[in-house]
Formats: sequence, structure tokens, C-alpha cells
Amino acid sequence: MSVGPMRNALEPGRSGSGREGVVALLGTARHRRAVLWAAFGGAVLAGLFFLSLFKGAVALSVDSLLKILGGLIGNGSLPDTRESLILANIRLPRAMLAMLVGAALAVSGAMLQGLFRNPLADPGLIGVSAGAALAAGITIVFGERLLAPAFGKLPFAILPVGAFLGGLGSTLVLYGIATRAGRTSIATMMLAGVALGALSGAMSGFLAYLSDDRQLRDLTFWALGSFSGASWTKLAAVAPAMIAILVAAPFLSRGLDALALGEAEAFHLGLPVQRVKAAAILIAAVAVGTSVAVAGMIGFVGLVVPHILRLLLGASHRLLLPFSALGGAVLLLAADIVARLVVAPAELPIGILTAAIGAPFFLWLLLRRQARPFE
Repeated sequence: MSVGPMRNALEPGRSGSGREGVVALLGTARHRRAVLWAAFGGAVLAGLFFLSLFKGAVALSVDSLLKILGGLIGNGSLPDTRESLILANIRLPRAMLAMLVGAALAVSGAMLQGLFRNPLADPGLIGVSAGAALAAGITIVFGERLLAPAFGKLPFAILPVGAFLGGLGSTLVLYGIATRAGRTSIATMMLAGVALGALSGAMSGFLAYLSDDRQLRDLTFWALGSFSGASWTKLAAVAPAMIAILVAAPFLSRGLDALALGEAEAFHLGLPVQRVKAAAILIAAVAVGTSVAVAGMIGFVGLVVPHILRLLLGASHRLLLPFSALGGAVLLLAADIVARLVVAPAELPIGILTAAIGAPFFLWLLLRRQARPFE
């Protein structure tokens, strides 16, 4: 291997300062690595998407799948067969919803970790998901009693709104408790999150006591998490908000990078700290609220995905946020496929799978930080 390019980069007389040359080389290498990881992640996601279409309790062959998709693209219509109905009305919206929820949860986790400057922060661990689930439970139990006389059948759009308000309220309460004199205490944040989660769990238990049989089944669905109820109606209700936050989140990457230096330092750099924090809180609340509304409580996605990506790509949010969306979509789509196959023809709640993956990872992360206290 020729050392000419490296020598030119290190000699100030040939290519500016040696530091600038090294930074340029490292930037190029990082860019190439990011492109390779993006291509790999996109290929994995595409493969999982097609796998999710023909794997399940009713297996579809690859030939029938291609014929159905070809007819849909070519003629704009589906044959009146059981396979085509399963594909169009169940598996397509389910796969798309799993990808959107995974992307939203991973991005919200990455943003909260950047906001609180703690890689252990997660919407589930700090009580945001529990607050959203509690609000969804209140909507399920009391929504029909209060709103049905005026609206008739309770519209599904009410549920994402309620879950969003619950997630936003939990985030604001948590941030208010943990912040004093412009400084956020990480220890207070984590302890307050545990307390908020316990309180939300107790109130959710009280709602279960008040609910009837149908409402109790719905509450159990929210507690375990599942995509079994996916439909085009639910997808249409939450997709605009999820797509909006996925598009808006990368615009906060520079602000989150500046906050990593501390709020005072970010302020002196000219960053509108309060606006960045408010935008990050709002985006995280929308992501968690809409995800809980359509899929229930799915934990640890916002913890596992951003941390793995930090190890692979570094801590810059310019790469971390979009790659978190890609990684979250891959993780939840893969988990949904496993949930449908491991106990087929029944279905395992997806929240059980993510907890089984995320809890050991969280313990490993704690042990790793304990073993390297000066990292």
C-alpha cells in the first residue's frame, strides 16, 4: 500500500496542516463506512419486508406472492382469493406499521439520550411509554362512556391523540422534576422515571379493575404489545405523524450534538437551547404516543438500536438519527416475523420478544459502564 496520500496529508507544506489532512481522511473513511452500512441495512430491511409477506400462520409461496404483486402493479386490482386478501389486508399494512413503529421508537430513544446526555435513557425506562399507555387505557375505558353519546362509535383517531398527550405529559413532568437552575440531573431523571412508570402501572391496574371484558382484552393488548390488529385504517391514522417526526428529527442533529457539550456551552455557541429541547421533547412524545396507540407498549427498542449504532458509527446525531430509523425498522420487522412463527399458528406478543432481547442488553450495558468508570 502506498504511503504517498498519507504522507501528503500529514505534511503541512503539501496539503495544509497535518491535522486538516487527517480529519479529511477520517471524514472520507467515515462517509464510506456510513454508505456501506446504509446499503447493508437497506438490503436487510428489503429482505425482511418480503419475508414478512409470505411467512406466517398461512404460508404464501413465492410464486403466488409474485403473481399477486404483479397483478396489483400491472392491473391495479387483486384476484378474489384467500391469499390475496391475506396479503393486501393483513400482511402489507402489518409490515409497514412494524417498520414505522420501530423507526419512531428508535429515533425517540436516540433523541432522549442526546437530550439527557445519557446512553441509558429510553422512553420505556424513564416512564414515557407508561404514561402514553396509561392515557391510552383511560381513553379505552372512559372514552366510549364520555364521547360515544356525542360521536356514536368512538373514532380510532382519538386513541393516538390520547396516547400522545400522555407521552407528552410524562416527558414534561419528568423533565421538570429532573431540571433545576437550567441543569438536568441524570440520577433524578432515572429515579423519577422509575417512579412515574410505577405510578402509571398502578393506575393502569386500577383501570383494569374498572373495565369490562372487552376493555380488559384491549388493555392486555396495550400491556403486551402486538401488531395483530394492524389495518390500513390504523396505518393511515398514525403514518402522517410518524413520517413527519422521522423527517423533522434530523434537523435537530446539530443542536443535539451541541447539547452533548453541556447546556451552558451550547448556549455560548449560539444554540437556542430551550427551542431545541422543546422540539426534541415534542418529537419524542409524538413518536412514543402514536406507537403505543397502534402497537401497545414495546420496550427497549429505543435503548438497543441507538447504542449499537453509536458503537458502529460514532455519536454524531447527523448519522445516528437516520440510521436509528433504519435500525429500528429492521429490528421490529424481524421481531414481528419471529413472533408470528415461533408459536405458529398462535402469535407471541412482540413486547415479550423485545424485552427478552433488551433486558439482557441493558444489564450488559450497565456492567460495561461499571467496568469502565472513566469512559
